[in-house]
Amino acid sequence: MGLIRMTKYRTLLLATIGFNFSFLIWFSFAPFTGGMAQEFGLSTAEIGILASSAIWMAPFGRILTGWLSDKFGAPAIFAIVLAYVGVFSMASAFAQDYSIFFVTRLIVATAGITFVIGIQHVAEWFEEENLGLAEGIYAGVGNAGAAGGALILPRVFGQGWSGPLFSTNWRAAFFYTGIVSIGLAIAYYTLGEAAKTEEKRQATKDNASLKGWIHTATRYGTVVLAAAYIMSFGLELSMNGWLATYYREAFDQNNLVIASTFAATFSIAAGLLRPFGGYVSDILARKEKNILPFFTGQYRGQWTFLGLCFIVVMMFAMTLAGLSGVLLNAVVVGFLVGAGCAWAEGAIFAQVPAMFPNSSGAVAGVVGGIGTVGGIVYPLFYSAPWLANLHLGYSVAAVTMIPIVLLSAWVFRPEIAKVANAAGFTGVGREEGAVAADD
Repeated sequence: MGLIRMTKYRTLLLATIGFNFSFLIWFSFAPFTGGMAQEFGLSTAEIGILASSAIWMAPFGRILTGWLSDKFGAPAIFAIVLAYVGVFSMASAFAQDYSIFFVTRLIVATAGITFVIGIQHVAEWFEEENLGLAEGIYAGVGNAGAAGGALILPRVFGQGWSGPLFSTNWRAAFFYTGIVSIGLAIAYYTLGEAAKTEEKRQATKDNASLKGWIHTATRYGTVVLAAAYIMSFGLELSMNGWLATYYREAFDQNNLVIASTFAATFSIAAGLLRPFGGYVSDILARKEKNILPFFTGQYRGQWTFLGLCFIVVMMFAMTLAGLSGVLLNAVVVGFLVGAGCAWAEGAIFAQVPAMFPNSSGAVAGVVGGIGTVGGIVYPLFYSAPWLANLHLGYSVAAVTMIPIVLLSAWVFRPEIAKVANAAGFTGVGREEGAVAADD
């Protein structure tokens, strides 16, 4: 028992470190958009496209790797992704043609698919009553890698960089982070163990069929959590790639380090506060406490719904803060938007493995993959040329979130929520039984 407990926490630590660095390398371009724009002659709108492109490969990649993690085990899949991401990050450091640079960074951006691999890995080791906290720690500290990138990379590879091999700071950053990624790949493959027991590993592997995947992907619970993840994690992705540019362009703040530091406050909130969302979800489920009477009995769903509502309100507030013309207002509200993302994300991924205990990788892949769509779409709102200013894009994004909140209100009703993991949009696939998320 002691050995299992030690390996359980080693798994959490290994997954968290791996995902934290994956997030750092995923958004390692964000602090250096000014230098890249100058070297390649990019407009503000083109920077927005570059920020959006960092997410393009994530939806399909997460769906695929979630299923692969169920089938072949997380350590092997995590190691493969870290290894090739490191190789292409190093290659992007030498690209002189923008087309080649763009393609290599697209491949590096698939670092974000490691999220669902780690979710699956942690779920294979932790008990249901502690899953929200464990997954929250993993994803929260992991997501904070974006803040680490914003805080660390500009300082290590500053504008005056003159180290070996490179005279351009962002090229040096991409090269050396690639080396670290390859080293982490070796460590993950060597130290990782796929599941707590052979029986658990076999049960997960047996459910990793195409028929089983179609079943889980089309359940009401999977669909609503995926949509909710668009407006929480997808939003987080978009802000991670955009806020440094926003603070620089909208407030005439031309200092790279200062603008990146302001942006990092959002990433810190969105990352480090995520365990709070998962922990409260665990507490409400264990104590069977209703905080929204019209969702009676759906304890985790109530907490998730409140988080989604908070995000919408804060996005409208982000526009108002920007229109005030006071940079500090925008930074403070940006922090609160990040806190809302953390709250909702932690709550969502407390529900995922609880609803689908033997298909956590497949469901995490669908939810995590579709959720990244927000990271593709929202940056296009922020930098849209038809907006009167850069502050209005946040309200446009908030309006598009309202239908998702209404969908969650429908699915989280007790009569739907109690069968949300068994009833869905198709009758295809196996039945796990109508087990509510909070049962």
